[in-house]
Amino acid sequence: MTTTLTASTTFYLESEMETATVHRCDQGSVAAYSHACPGKEEPNDDSAVVIHTANGGLVLAVADGVGGAPVGYKASAIAVQCLAESIAAHDLADDLRPAILDGIEKANEEILDMGTGAATTICVVEIQDRIARGYQVGDSMAVYVGGRGSVKWRSTPHSPVGYAIESGLLDETEAMHHDERHIVSNLVGSRFMHIEIGPSIPLAPRDTVLVASDGLFDNLHLNEIAELVRVGHPMERITALIRLTNDRMQSAVTDSPGKPDDLAVLLLAP
Repeated sequence: MTTTLTASTTFYLESEMETATVHRCDQGSVAAYSHACPGKEEPNDDSAVVIHTANGGLVLAVADGVGGAPVGYKASAIAVQCLAESIAAHDLADDLRPAILDGIEKANEEILDMGTGAATTICVVEIQDRIARGYQVGDSMAVYVGGRGSVKWRSTPHSPVGYAIESGLLDETEAMHHDERHIVSNLVGSRFMHIEIGPSIPLAPRDTVLVASDGLFDNLHLNEIAELVRVGHPMERITALIRLTNDRMQSAVTDSPGKPDDLAVLLLAP
């Protein structure tokens, strides 16, 4: 399915999508997909939203409710809803950074007020005039991929393993199989939450922006992701990601990553 996002449009992903969808906007085409972990009976803990602002900006966000925590799916839904409401209140502003930060902080307050111990990650990317900036809490991630498959930028997961990779203590292959990969050190729903703001990065005409939960990054190596998303129709790119991720989740091959999990993916392509 392909639709067009008009000005001031907010699109929330369904929790159980059979196939991906594509949404055209001023910045390109956004392919979107979300589905619960294979064989899981509980609700999908991942939530995602695509926001096309009145002045032509685009905001992509993925939130992943903490697995095993009470009502994680509610925490992730609150996070993307608070973000969308905050951006809607500042829809004509040239600078969306205050709205994004306010939305995440409001979500933190609401989730804490629930008093259930619920929490969620969130990863946000805003694109205005082909300038992208990321915002992060937790281990959902954003990656910018160039037309030749180079990784121009990626966010750092807020986890012991993520920081070890960033500092060079672990390589990507070792990290994929690390026993503590599931541990997250920064969450929305914590009194100690902090929001990491990424740099402003100009996007070239063929660059691709990917925002996804750890259901993707725990099952595919970064070089595999970059190769799959760099060329083709947006539907072809995201379908290739989904297919290989699902194969890995259900595979018993020990030398490949494979961690069953909920999955949410947003992909902005030319």
